[in-house]
Amino acid sequence: MISDIKEILLEVLQAVIPIVVVVSLIQFFVIHTPVELFWQFLAGALMVTAGLFLFLVGVRVSLLPIGEMIGSQVTSIGSLGILLVVAFIFGFVITVAEPDVRVLAHQVDIASGGAIESNILIISVALGVGFFVSMAIFRILLGVPIFYVLTTGYILIVVLSFFTPPAFVAISFDAGGVTTGPMAVPFILALGVGATAVLGGKSTVSETFGLIGIASIGPVLSVMILGVIFG
Repeated sequence: MISDIKEILLEVLQAVIPIVVVVSLIQFFVIHTPVELFWQFLAGALMVTAGLFLFLVGVRVSLLPIGEMIGSQVTSIGSLGILLVVAFIFGFVITVAEPDVRVLAHQVDIASGGAIESNILIISVALGVGFFVSMAIFRILLGVPIFYVLTTGYILIVVLSFFTPPAFVAISFDAGGVTTGPMAVPFILALGVGATAVLGGKSTVSETFGLIGIASIGPVLSVMILGVIFG
């Protein structure tokens, strides 16, 4: 456990320190913002480092093991319906809790002058992720090649983009990106690993990778449909 904590701390420092260095160089040699603002940035960077470290430790200690356990236990029950419902619920709940999704929804709410409410966008994105997480698990069970699933999904996106207002098209692709955040990715991957671990003849690595790619199609389509409805 100590070695894991040291590894996580090193990963966080490698992620945050380059940003601090670049901003500091720009501050001293280019823009010269007020000193108070720069000190606020350094304090914020310190809090981000501490928060990200604690979050990743929590992911390693709790989210990954519980996700794998849930995936394996539900799959062992042998009920396809229960497995798909559980996958949908967890995909929905994890997306609602995803910080990146809430940041996007808040920014869209401001940019649209309240025309696109943040809660509506969050629920729409969460529904899309939940549905496609279920579809990704269903694909693993049926052994459908991921190429066909991704191709079908993106063909639907291209077709639907012709009927969606341009503003919603832009928002939809951003929504697909923010769902691959630090909250959703570990749990969804762990759920897939747990599900494939108890399936005979299934490779955990080959079947689980691509699950996030499939899940990210959901919010793109759901926000486009939202655009068609409210556009």
